[in-house]
Amino acid sequence: AVAVRFEEESLAYRELNERANQLAHHLRRRGVGPEVRVGICLERGLEMVVSILAVLKAGGAYVPLDPAYPAERLAFILADSATPVLLTQERLRGALPAREGMEVVSLDGAAEEIAAESAENPESGAGPDSLAYVIYTSGSTGAPKGALIEHRNVARLFSATDAWFGFGPDDVWTLFHSYAFDFSVWEIWGPLLHGGRLVVVPHAVSRSPRE
Repeated sequence: AVAVRFEEESLAYRELNERANQLAHHLRRRGVGPEVRVGICLERGLEMVVSILAVLKAGGAYVPLDPAYPAERLAFILADSATPVLLTQERLRGALPAREGMEVVSLDGAAEEIAAESAENPESGAGPDSLAYVIYTSGSTGAPKGALIEHRNVARLFSATDAWFGFGPDDVWTLFHSYAFDFSVWEIWGPLLHGGRLVVVPHAVSRSPRE
């Protein structure tokens, strides 16, 4: 079944799982495990979904960084979250602030190395109380603050609302919002936890009422 689609590209659940596993093993070799935060700064697309799933499969917690953010905000989040690893793309790498002690992994630059990793499910070591992600507030009332969300919080979001919606494998969900905005958690995991299809909406389409 199709798990995620972006424009003319798509990944079946098997493909999504295997690609996420390969990246997860790559991250495990870099010390990622429970409570370890991994920055993700990627443009919208399939790689973004693969990377989020890979961080969780490695046992870590993802810290989303929207490439559209000002450099000052990106630098603040990277420093405040103390991410030891950052996932990005070559075309974005030059615009990202450097931080001592942080390893930058370029998905396209390391594509061959990642593809050589095992496609089997890794042992993550994470549990319901483990950190799943850190999303930062806008900072409109001062400095941005990171909200620490555990796996059980995400699971409860869907178990508490299932009676209203009856989630299932025939559902198609759009990832409309930025993945650095908390509502994206509802949009991403709604389909993937229930065997449905996730459609990543291109940024230009999200800004066009007609589209």
